Amino acid sequence: MAMQFAALLEAGVKQEMKTNEQRPLKVLILAAGREQAADLASFPLLQPLGERRVIDYVVQRALRFVSPEDLYIVVGHQREEVQAHLGPGYHYVVQEERRGTGHAVLQTYPLLRDYDGDLLILYGDTPLFRTASIRGLINRHRLKDAGLTLLTAVVQRPLPYGRIIRDGAGRIMDIIEEAEASREVRQIQEVNVGAYVVRADALFPALQRLPPSDIDGEIRLTDCAHRLIRSGLRVESYRIYDEDEVLGINTLEDLQQAEFILQKRLYRPRRIEEESIVRFGTGGWRAIIGEGFTLHNVRRLAQALANQIIRQGREGQGVLIGFDRRFLSDRAAEAAAEVFAGNNIPVILLAEDAPTPLVTYATCQQGSAFGLVFTASHNPPDWNGLKVFHTDGSLLLDEETGLIEAETNRLTPDEVVKMDLALALETGVVRRADFTNEYVDAVEALIDLEAIRNAGLKVLLDPMHGVGQVTLEIILTEARCRLSTIHERRDPLFGGRSPAPNAEALRLLMNTVQDGGYDLGLATDGDADRVAIVDERGEYISINDILLLLYYYLHEVRGERGGVVRNLATTHLLDRLAARVGEKCYEVPVGFKHIAAAMKRHNALLGGESSGGLTIRGHILGKDGIFAAALVVEMLARTGKRLSALLEDVYALTGRLYVVEDNVPATSEMKVIIPRRLREERIERIGPYPVLSVSHLDGTKFLLENDNWLLVRFSGTEPVLRLFAEADTPQKAQELIQGMKGLIGLG
Repeated sequence: MAMQFAALLEAGVKQEMKTNEQRPLKVLILAAGREQAADLASFPLLQPLGERRVIDYVVQRALRFVSPEDLYIVVGHQREEVQAHLGPGYHYVVQEERRGTGHAVLQTYPLLRDYDGDLLILYGDTPLFRTASIRGLINRHRLKDAGLTLLTAVVQRPLPYGRIIRDGAGRIMDIIEEAEASREVRQIQEVNVGAYVVRADALFPALQRLPPSDIDGEIRLTDCAHRLIRSGLRVESYRIYDEDEVLGINTLEDLQQAEFILQKRLYRPRRIEEESIVRFGTGGWRAIIGEGFTLHNVRRLAQALANQIIRQGREGQGVLIGFDRRFLSDRAAEAAAEVFAGNNIPVILLAEDAPTPLVTYATCQQGSAFGLVFTASHNPPDWNGLKVFHTDGSLLLDEETGLIEAETNRLTPDEVVKMDLALALETGVVRRADFTNEYVDAVEALIDLEAIRNAGLKVLLDPMHGVGQVTLEIILTEARCRLSTIHERRDPLFGGRSPAPNAEALRLLMNTVQDGGYDLGLATDGDADRVAIVDERGEYISINDILLLLYYYLHEVRGERGGVVRNLATTHLLDRLAARVGEKCYEVPVGFKHIAAAMKRHNALLGGESSGGLTIRGHILGKDGIFAAALVVEMLARTGKRLSALLEDVYALTGRLYVVEDNVPATSEMKVIIPRRLREERIERIGPYPVLSVSHLDGTKFLLENDNWLLVRFSGTEPVLRLFAEADTPQKAQELIQGMKGLIGLG
């Protein structure tokens, strides 16, 4: 009996959903205006608002819910200009006489005579409704099986809109217009803002019977809403609480206020919603856990990579999969292994969490078709992601990741082929392995262990709760360093902060080095591909200075020859040092894949970036914080100098420049508006400082006198706008950043 009831209930719900939620939808935009001179007060629809015109916002929002053939635009005043601006593809309906909003809707009746679905009605001069508000309005209308649903707003300031009158049960009883409202009614804060969803077979008969207003002879849509409410039709509402949304554009003051509201929205940080889309940045795919980083997306991405391997006939090479200590990294690695196994592609699955450079090294040594490591590197704890490497250990290039992400996003769950992990392990399609010893041997082969053993250095290590601890401890212990470690235990929250080895995050390391009399402090980020250094005084040494020191050491002490590669956000002191020793410095876009490619092309000695990654010729083609840390220890051992003294030696050759960085939370709209503004505007000075040239290699970089520069660039791994400046003094660098923020509207 219970089963029968459940079946009947399910059938009833499905039938209700069919009748209530599957009605078709068309959109009407009222854009006829008034028959007066085309000034702002009388016809604002074509006024510029931000990067578009006022009406563009309404049309583009409507197209989120219907296709162009289901969009009807009522035009009148300046109709030729409106049609020319919006272009073909929509239904344009002319209101020859402007006799009110209800009369405007009636002009569409000949085209919609036989239509009995829902109509969404919007005003062309009200551009600030959010997509979520319109979606909420439509959803409420359908779920409630309403005949009419109003968009209402709760407002604190007085607005000339009709007040919503409700009974004790909360049902809408009436709408009383501002001119007819008593003092008590005007105290009501819920107002009708003029967007409706209504059944066409209820609306048109009511409009046809509606007499013109006694006041001005117009047929008003709000008067029709009155009638529908009183007719007994089911009337519902969806309420919004952001007063900014309800602003209509009727005056210059309205337009200025709308510009301010748009700028607030564009520059206001907000939670990222990935909508199940996989997107690669400069360092692979990264997304917020539970938003974009889901096991569903992991499996789709693994299937797209498997498809690529199969097309190329490289199944026999297999794949190698590693993972770090982040939440879900191990589960994601297993989920990906199941997909590759299901596609008859052998998998080497690392037995424990491991540094990204170890995965890079093992991929190359095994000749795997792809190496995968599940990590979000230095991003905050609520992020995770995936880095994918070629057989030679280099990251995939932009054109490759573009094709893979496109295929990933097309795949459905039914198109993913997978094998249960237990069966895959039992049959040997997936096997677990550990490459720690091989990787450690490879690093130690490039390091002078004997020199380190003879130096007796006291070193403090901070792996920041990440995966750098085991391998670096083995190397430094075998080199007979007096080694201590902090933050070594696994913590997926990384102590409540991002595992990015910057000065702010390394306060404990800096203080302990100073208090404990250590020769050196070392830190690696969450997946150990980046390094940070603290000198014997407990002072943080920037990665720009580390790159200077190591290039000087390799070239002048080790006697190795070759140029240096840096990305465009890294110090120009490398250019000065390279020129001083008779070599070249090569600039590339951000992303270590570009550094690796340029190192191969120019047979460069060292490649690095200001964010903390570097490698040398003869090692892996990815950045390696483990190797970099060991090389710094060797540098101290072989030179017999303190880090601070070595740095002064290098500055004597290059002079000083100072780098300042500022990060601003970014929205997707900012990524369109700011680059366009920087390309279109001819910026000849930043503050009082003349601009010599501008580069658009990656972001926008302004080159000034004496190797000073400023870079404006959006991060490829986080939702931030990065501003970098390098100048003769820290104050000048900060001045350049503040000047640029003013130029792009962030000041």
